[in-house]
Amino acid sequence: MELSYEGTSFVGWQRQPKGESVQACLEDALCILFRESIAVVGAGRTDAGVHARQLFAHVDLPVKLPEDLIFRLNKLLPKSIAVLALFPVLQESHARFDAISRSYTYIITTKKNPFLEKRAYQFTKNLNIDLMNEAAAILLTHKDFKCFSKSKTDVKTYICDVLKANWERKEHKLIFSIQANRFLRNMVRAVVGTLIEVGLEKVSIDDFKNILASRDRSQAGYSVPAHGLYLINVSYPKHIFAV
Repeated sequence: MELSYEGTSFVGWQRQPKGESVQACLEDALCILFRESIAVVGAGRTDAGVHARQLFAHVDLPVKLPEDLIFRLNKLLPKSIAVLALFPVLQESHARFDAISRSYTYIITTKKNPFLEKRAYQFTKNLNIDLMNEAAAILLTHKDFKCFSKSKTDVKTYICDVLKANWERKEHKLIFSIQANRFLRNMVRAVVGTLIEVGLEKVSIDDFKNILASRDRSQAGYSVPAHGLYLINVSYPKHIFAV
C-alpha cells in the first residue's frame, strides 16, 4: 500500500494509547471494510508532526480485493491521509525489512510565510550553505551515527549507510535532502540542527567531525521542529512484487 499524509494532527505513524495515529486510521478503515481486525505494518515510524509524501505499508487481506478498494478506503480516511496505490507482493514480503533505502527532505523557510507555518521551519538568520554542504558530505563517509540518535533508543546498531546528503536554496527556502538505508530515531532532525550550527559558524568542520566521533548525543546540535520534515521516498527491490 502506497500512501501519503500531512502529519500535523497525528501523534506519528504508530498507534498510541492517546492521540490519533496514521496506523490506527488505516487499521480502523480496513476493519470497517472487511469486518475484522487487520494489522498494518509500515516501512517506518514517523514522529508526531512529520509528513510523508510517500510511505509504504503492508497488509494481509482475507479476501480478493474489490476493484474500488482505494476509493472506499479514501472515503473512510481523514482528508490528511491518502491511499495512492495497492501492489500485490510475495507472501513473505515486509514493508519495513525489505526496504533498501529511505529519503527525507527538511524544509526551512527564510522568511515568514503563512502558507508554510505548519509545513516548514521558519529560520531567518543568515546561514553559510557552502559550509553546511561541506559538513553534509562528511556524513557519506561515516557509519556510526549514535551522536544523532535519540537517547535511550532500543536498537542493536547505530550503523547507517548514508547515500546522499545535501542542501539547496530555492528562492526563500533551504531544502536538505538525505537518503540512507536506514535512519535512527530523531536522526534527521538532529543532523539538520547540527548543520544549522555549522551554517551559523558556531560549529567548525573539525568540530563536526569530532561530534560524529564522540557518539554522544549531547555533543550534537538541537533537534529541529518536526513540521519541516518529510519522508519522500521508500525504495524496494523488484523481486518482492508478485507478477
